[in-house]
Amino acid sequence: MSTQLFSHINYFFPMQTSHPKTMNNITTNTNNLTAAPATTTGENFVFFRHLQLLEIFAAIFVFIAIHSLRQKRKQGLPVWPVLGMLPSLASALQSNNMYEWISNVLKTQNGTFHFKGPWFSNLNCVVTSDPRNLEYLLKTKFVNFPKGPYFRDTVRDLLGDGIFSADNEIWQRQRKTASIEFHSAKFRNLTTESLRELVHQRLLTVLDDSVQKLTALDLQEVLLRLTFDNVCMIAFGVDPGCLQKGLPEIPFAKAFEDATEATIFRFVTPTCLWKLMRYLNIGTEKKLKESLEGVDEFAEDVIQTRKKELSSRCDEKKMKSDLLTVFMGLKDEKGEPFSHKFLRDICVNFILAGRDTSSVALSWFFWLLDRNPIVEQKILEEISKIVKEREVVDDDDEMVMVFKAEEIKKMDYLQAAISEALRLYPSVPVDHKEVVEDEKFPDGTELKKGTKVVYAIYAMGRAEAIWGKDCLEYKPERWLGRDGRYMSESAYKFTAFNGGPRLCLGKDFAYYQMKFVAASIIYRYHVKVVENHPVVPKLALTMYMKHGLKVHLSRRDQKITTSKVN
Repeated sequence: MSTQLFSHINYFFPMQTSHPKTMNNITTNTNNLTAAPATTTGENFVFFRHLQLLEIFAAIFVFIAIHSLRQKRKQGLPVWPVLGMLPSLASALQSNNMYEWISNVLKTQNGTFHFKGPWFSNLNCVVTSDPRNLEYLLKTKFVNFPKGPYFRDTVRDLLGDGIFSADNEIWQRQRKTASIEFHSAKFRNLTTESLRELVHQRLLTVLDDSVQKLTALDLQEVLLRLTFDNVCMIAFGVDPGCLQKGLPEIPFAKAFEDATEATIFRFVTPTCLWKLMRYLNIGTEKKLKESLEGVDEFAEDVIQTRKKELSSRCDEKKMKSDLLTVFMGLKDEKGEPFSHKFLRDICVNFILAGRDTSSVALSWFFWLLDRNPIVEQKILEEISKIVKEREVVDDDDEMVMVFKAEEIKKMDYLQAAISEALRLYPSVPVDHKEVVEDEKFPDGTELKKGTKVVYAIYAMGRAEAIWGKDCLEYKPERWLGRDGRYMSESAYKFTAFNGGPRLCLGKDFAYYQMKFVAASIIYRYHVKVVENHPVVPKLALTMYMKHGLKVHLSRRDQKITTSKVN
């Protein structure tokens, strides 16, 4: 190839002298003129040498590119020398939806593929959305698939040794304590009472203020404030007062969101790189450090306040039943009270569990309702029917219209609509495990000890093999039986609440919370998303909407519109 090119160039630019007669006819009046052909010859020789090298490098590059692209068919993504699949990942990070990219790759690879990171990095992992594999790692061989040291090291600055990142005895102790508390009658009463107060004294007031002023509001932000106040009240016994008229700025809420975003960035960055960034205090690591100061300050205030209350209170009957108080009364394996650091980790983990998941799920739910008015109408009809079944009540009770627990339980279609939203937009789109000994997935994938496994919950909701050809449609009816009652799905097919021993402890309360909030809003207001508002997921530990959810509210033609509570 290079020889032919050289010949063609030599034909059009014949610089070397092959005819002696030609040289004899050239006038030799000056030395400069006679030296010119020799100089030109040398320059062109170097030029041609450079051209040949350039052609060689181009040929090598084309060969590598073709070889790498050919591997895309077999492995899902091109595999480049040294860089592995990193270029594809970098490109996906620049797109609007990283999770769609993962879903598309999994679709071409029948639900499982190996991601190969750069040489000498630890970005290698197995990504799967196969329900058989999920049941195997979440239940069948649960002990062989812990969170693992890589996950703990990556999230340690934010979550510490809390329940989300802990394994073995530390996780079991937290899980057992939280489980006992979650199932106590006292705790259940606290959760329902605090939610009722927040919705009717704060949420509806804020929404009504928006209606009166004819202004758009960010519904995602409002819901995040609601769930943050709620989780703080039931987990720590404190009321931060985030959800108020005017939506005052709460430094902790912003710091917490920034910290989760910076933490997730570590999962797509070679460990040596983000640790170097942390050492130099630059980029996302600088942002994480600054945001953690706000997170730690809030946790410190909560813990110190509670310790003072406990030390000064003598009446056991008045003891609060929040989770923080319970953990403060327990001892560690050495018989000592839990450390201040451990209590801080408890706070942060339960905020992540209780604040982000429900509010994010409701945000996607209301966005889907706006795009599916028939579903909204069916929900409204279900709610109205339940209200009409009430016994005769006086005018004051009618004006309040607080849904009772047994009424919320009857709202099967609403629960189906929320579950369908979670199927398509799970609050936690991906999760992580690590293999402690050589394993083999049911689909035949070989797993070596130390392999990181990422299960893509978002991709599962879009898998035709799992949900059928209409998997991309928002269709609550898929969750209803012939009698119209809600039917749950396998936790390894619908993994929004995890599965196996790590099944979400707050699943029942989360459904109650989301249904209570949704019913209270839908019965009073029509929620319309602002035209042309961009809705894309944000890359974080939970699937926030990147630009929030801007909506306009309008009152329904209902007699019941006030938001007072007896």
